[in-house]
Amino acid sequence: MQKYDSFSPKRATNIDGFFSKPPQAKPESRKPLFRATQESAKLADMPRRSQPQAVLETAAQATPENTIGDSLTGPLQKNQPSAAVALPPSDQPRQRKKAGGKPLKEKKPKAKLSRKQLMKRIGLGAGALLIVLAAWLGFRFYRDIAKITGNNNPFSLLSVFHPAPLKNQNGRVNILLAANSADDPGHDGANLTDSIMVLSVDTNNNTALMLSIPRDLWVELPDGGYHSKINAAYPDGGMDELQEIVANVTGMTIDYNALISYDAFRDMVNAVGGITINIQSDDPRGIYDPSLDWTNSHCCALAKYPNGPVTLNGKQALNLARARGDAYGSYGYAQSDFTRTNFQRQMLLAVKDKASQASIIANPFKVANFVDAVGNNVKTDLKLNEIETLYTYMKKIDDTQIDSYNINTLRGPNSTMLANYTSPDGQSALTPAAGVDDYSDIQTQLQKILSGNRVAVEGAIVVVLNATDTVGLAMQQVNSLIAKGMQVTADDAPTNQATTTLIDNSQGQMPATLAFLKSKYNNPQIVTNKSLTATYPSADFIVLLGANAVPKTTTK
Repeated sequence: MQKYDSFSPKRATNIDGFFSKPPQAKPESRKPLFRATQESAKLADMPRRSQPQAVLETAAQATPENTIGDSLTGPLQKNQPSAAVALPPSDQPRQRKKAGGKPLKEKKPKAKLSRKQLMKRIGLGAGALLIVLAAWLGFRFYRDIAKITGNNNPFSLLSVFHPAPLKNQNGRVNILLAANSADDPGHDGANLTDSIMVLSVDTNNNTALMLSIPRDLWVELPDGGYHSKINAAYPDGGMDELQEIVANVTGMTIDYNALISYDAFRDMVNAVGGITINIQSDDPRGIYDPSLDWTNSHCCALAKYPNGPVTLNGKQALNLARARGDAYGSYGYAQSDFTRTNFQRQMLLAVKDKASQASIIANPFKVANFVDAVGNNVKTDLKLNEIETLYTYMKKIDDTQIDSYNINTLRGPNSTMLANYTSPDGQSALTPAAGVDDYSDIQTQLQKILSGNRVAVEGAIVVVLNATDTVGLAMQQVNSLIAKGMQVTADDAPTNQATTTLIDNSQGQMPATLAFLKSKYNNPQIVTNKSLTATYPSADFIVLLGANAVPKTTTK
């Protein structure tokens, strides 16, 4: 065993607050010192976090007789059987102080929120978020309404709670819609209204009519006393002048007007997530207009689609609204600009249907985007509360109750109400078939259509042939059929027959007229006759009056 040859105190080093080499004691104190060392070793073996507490408990149990003296560096006193090890400065609890020396108050631990308190805070946060969202949407709505109506008074929004009656004629409201490309710089004629349409809403019967007026119609401008194409009326005298001319052409009272930029097709279609329309071309390949989209430096043709349902995004809808199929290599545009306006009416109806879906109405962001699209592209003289009233009426109208026409085919798909015309200054234009500025036939046919008579709306061409020996039998039918809105001619049949028959060449385009003729002539047999069809190629229906159609004479 090593002998301790010196009893001088030696400096003790500590590791983690414990002595690595305890002070050497006198020979007579070795046994107690050995006990103290054992106690220290036991403490050293304890986990680090439990040592201070264990040491404090040992110190608390110690009596004055068995504690180590004040100086750990001095020799141990006699009769000290055990010792407690005090915490070194590194493990002493420290009191945090401010810069000035004053002690800091200890932070109390945060109390855990109850479920009720947590849900309340979440509810308050969600409510605050909804308020911010509502304010943001409200501002966008105000800004867009101000653009549409030209009224910047924020209090005008309050009128939305008081829907106003619309100007009308016995329940019919007529609105002029005109579209131009004034917001698309880079091409000539941007202010010309190349699309002109009348929307007529029958609020009593929940029906509507869309009528396209060709941009090349040759008309007299009211202020200048000279003629021009109708698409130049807006640049000449604004929407008021265009409204006056349209009323003169159609014989309709125009109650309101709206100027729309072509970009409306793009923005509104994008806002509702795309639309689907049905291409029905007389060309089996569909439609194609190779005119380049000048807004796209990389490609493309304005329109190339197969027959049948096609889905369009905003850019495609905008290009289709512009395509007329008059470029070299085009196909499927049998009526050029009239075909284009037909697609425009289809797209407007598709936008109406998509915007009315619950997935759009229930989404405030999609609603905001749609209102933005309208606000950025439409200007109207309708007031906000009148717009709300019009929207209420339009929601009630099913697409099957919306008739679509261009002014050239008011009497049916095979009719022509307009004629080609070359103006004195050499412009190619269109005039009424009856002559320049003679709109009487157009107005008469429109009145039949607006009357709500579906037979008159179809305007079928009917030929009545007398297949009996009774003189004047066919002529007796003419007036009654004309009164229903048909175009009727009478003649004699090549041969007689016992019963009345009907030749239907309408290709399913005139169901109301077909139903009326069946009812009037006691459900006649539907037949085909190539010879008679070739003799009367423009006829939609040919009625051959048989012997059963001869009125029975009565004797007294």
